[in-house]
Amino acid sequence: MKDHRITSLRRALEGLVESLDATARLSRWRDTEDAPQPLRESAAKLGERLGVANQLAAGKIAGGSSAVPLLTGMSSAIQRLDAAYVQYRDRIDANPDAVDEAAVALDAEIGTVKSEAEQWA
Repeated sequence: MKDHRITSLRRALEGLVESLDATARLSRWRDTEDAPQPLRESAAKLGERLGVANQLAAGKIAGGSSAVPLLTGMSSAIQRLDAAYVQYRDRIDANPDAVDEAAVALDAEIGTVKSEAEQWA
């Protein structure tokens, strides 16, 4: 039987990655047309998704030997993404002209997590 914690944490992580990616993309949006509605909607869900993901990642990890490494890895990824988002916001708040640099740094952490996510599938 699958551990429901793995499924819940994976969904939370995937939603967080989607919203962070949308946020980074929107911060660099320079097109004359409005950004696509799904992109804006995903970015708008960032606060909620970040809160849920952090809450799940903060839970105590115990259980079967196969579940613990998956839960630990995904929890660590959520914490790293949270830290990367805080740095992104801090950079933009300190210097609004640094939005591109901040987005590149956030994208780098998102890319790292996406590459690691294959092992949690």
